[in-house]
Amino acid sequence: GTPFISIQAFPALLDLPQDLEVSGVSCGSRHTAVVTRGGELYTWGWGKYGQLGHGDITSSDQARRVEHLVAEGLRAEEVVCGPWTTYVRVLE
Repeated sequence: GTPFISIQAFPALLDLPQDLEVSGVSCGSRHTAVVTRGGELYTWGWGKYGQLGHGDITSSDQARRVEHLVAEGLRAEEVVCGPWTTYVRVLE
């Protein structure tokens, strides 16, 4: 079946590994992305159009690191989410 994804209209605590420091955050219509001081990108929420960047259309309530950036040796510097899109400024 289809996984249930909660859409929260109120602030909620984010469960990221303790050693990560968030340097930027952006919210789309139904998804969220954060950039860490270490240059990693984490996304979660509705992924129907691939806007989470995980190479699929899976939705997730849990923040997941975008592994493609790590594999390509790219450092996320800034993220901006649109309604169904995610834009990331990276450094090589």
